[in-house]
Amino acid sequence: MIQVKAHAKVNLSLNITGVKDGYHQLKSVVASIDLADTIVLSKRKLSRIAMHGMGSERIPPEKNNALKAAELYSETFGTEGAEITVYKDIPMGGGLGGSSADAAGVLKGMQKLYKKGTDEEIKALADSLGSDTGYLLKGGYALLEGRGEIVTPVSAKQPLSLLLFLPEGEVSTPQCYRAYDDMPDRDDGQTERVLDALAKGDLKGLGENLYNSLTKPALSLNPQVAEAIEEAKSFAPLGVSLSGSGSTVFALFENREFCEWAKSRYRGKCRLVVTKTVLPKDRKAWRNPFFLSEDEIKSE
Repeated sequence: MIQVKAHAKVNLSLNITGVKDGYHQLKSVVASIDLADTIVLSKRKLSRIAMHGMGSERIPPEKNNALKAAELYSETFGTEGAEITVYKDIPMGGGLGGSSADAAGVLKGMQKLYKKGTDEEIKALADSLGSDTGYLLKGGYALLEGRGEIVTPVSAKQPLSLLLFLPEGEVSTPQCYRAYDDMPDRDDGQTERVLDALAKGDLKGLGENLYNSLTKPALSLNPQVAEAIEEAKSFAPLGVSLSGSGSTVFALFENREFCEWAKSRYRGKCRLVVTKTVLPKDRKAWRNPFFLSEDEIKSE
């Protein structure tokens, strides 16, 4: 039996840079957080994949990315099936990458179960399943480009303390991108400023430059997002932004204590989650000399 943690992510910046082959192109700095689903896998002698949890019985197979990931792995490498259970903690439809994280987690679990497939081959399978699935195989800080499949690792020197505001209503990602086409904005260098702030360990600068091009479209689709943003700002955090296409709003604070303080005084309707950014176990695999030196990595 194999157990895998599938971590959620937040978008510290998200800029739409254009459209190519019918798909929106983006430039986005992302970070994985300690909010995670737990995936348990065991071998199954039959070729069929059996999946439990996460409401999988109600999800059409063609829309269940975790199930598709297991079937794709089995078909690609000629393995037997698997018994898979997903224990959900990541809210569905919140812009936190839960579906992609589960697909990435299943691929990692299948690779551990059957010992087949190089990391490059697994990454190719992940990219075929979703724009950020390949990134979520490892997580950590990264710059995503293209549809999200071009991943440049980024290392930061300190974890970020975040308070998530989770409105009840979801935001449809396809609808959000269509709405964006009616209200586009331009790249004013937010992503570069976010990268610079991370490199310097400048929390204030990071908070001032959090940005998401999909915020206005998300607001037009779900008024609860606007309420969550205003509620988050009322606690005077370093910065507030939307993750993905929403509906999750996050506030960046100086430390966890401030997050807990804001949560204890909140009287709104959103579910709140105190979280922090997390780094992958294999730090060297995600090392970028622009941010951390070899000595710094060895000392951690």
